[in-house]
Amino acid sequence: MRTSPSIVPPEADQDTYLVLDDLGRIGCSWRETDVESADRETLIRDLVEGQYSKPVRIVAFNTAEGWSRDVTTDIADELRRRYVEFGEVSTSVVDFLEANRR
Repeated sequence: MRTSPSIVPPEADQDTYLVLDDLGRIGCSWRETDVESADRETLIRDLVEGQYSKPVRIVAFNTAEGWSRDVTTDIADELRRRYVEFGEVSTSVVDFLEANRR
């Protein structure tokens, strides 16, 4: 019987971030992310660079610590705080920030 590869990082004691991206007519999908690129700073860089079409939700988890949570608003707040250091940002980030106001 063939099994799917685990999404649990080999270094299980790390926070992992995944993005639910709205791809338009084909629907929403959890975007594939390389294990080494699933950290918070890389996620923020990828958002700013426009790597996601329309990010809808961001979740973080740490299997070693046994937690998971929706961090969408936290990431939006951090992007707002750091906005000036990015210069230009993609339209997808602007839309993401507008959709996730507290």
